[in-house]
Amino acid sequence: MALQVINMVLPVLVMIAIGCLCNKKQIFNMEGLQGLKAVIGNVMLPVVLFNAFLKAEYNLRVLVVFLVVFAGFGAAIAVGFALRRFVKPYGKFLPFLLASAEGGMLGYTLYGLIAGSQSGFAAVDLGQTVFAYTVWLGLLTSVDGGRVSARGLLKNMFSNKCFLGMALGIVLGVAGVGKLLFSCPAGSTVSAVIEMLTAPVSAIVLLIVGYELNLKLELFVPVAKTILFRLLIMGGLLVLSNLIIFNLFAFDKELEIALMILYCLPAPFIIPIFSDVGEDGEYVATALSVHTLVTVILFVGIVAYSFI
Repeated sequence: MALQVINMVLPVLVMIAIGCLCNKKQIFNMEGLQGLKAVIGNVMLPVVLFNAFLKAEYNLRVLVVFLVVFAGFGAAIAVGFALRRFVKPYGKFLPFLLASAEGGMLGYTLYGLIAGSQSGFAAVDLGQTVFAYTVWLGLLTSVDGGRVSARGLLKNMFSNKCFLGMALGIVLGVAGVGKLLFSCPAGSTVSAVIEMLTAPVSAIVLLIVGYELNLKLELFVPVAKTILFRLLIMGGLLVLSNLIIFNLFAFDKELEIALMILYCLPAPFIIPIFSDVGEDGEYVATALSVHTLVTVILFVGIVAYSFI
């Protein structure tokens, strides 16, 4: 089993290390990084999400998982507001670092490395994504005194290509188009095209993660508190989710692993995009970077569990 774990984890560490090296040696600059992000965010990830939700199964269990994940992150962000005083003067963004998760850029990548397919992660990511584009983003916008409106949230949703990929996948998946498509002769051709578009995602995402690692030692105490709070909250949500879901439905190890991946992820990387982080920018960046490293460490344990 040890060799199997190494075979799965070592490539992750190598790609992150290459990303760090690319930054240190300036093999490509920030413009190059933005180019990679544009390709991932505007082309590859939308296809990943479309494919995952097109192939996903839609039933009562999926609805329950959606409600459990959505409600859990709602509780997490509420707890975050109550804990802000413990990381003064950086408490402004603490609630957003304790709720939601970076499913698109990291969750599908890590789950796919274990399961061999990214579709299984869609069941847990649905609740997270809807929460992120409604409650989480709405509250984040209001932090700077911005006006939150249903119209504004809808505009953010439907101007985001990843959300559009997910939405189209859900509509066609629920309609049964996915099953019809992949069972007909043209299905193999469509699968080949999708595989070509999505194959490099894991490597490029991990390269970007390594490039953006930002470790500020002077922020050690508030960042350590932030990560400890998130780990405790997410650990509680994982236990609660397992109790609710697997008391109502038969145990499914792949779903459990998807939940484990979801709750070990860092907060969404888009905080600086939708809010003026100002002087808190280094705290936010360092917290996200350090938690990404923690996620990789936890991923080792999840991989080991997957072989049991």
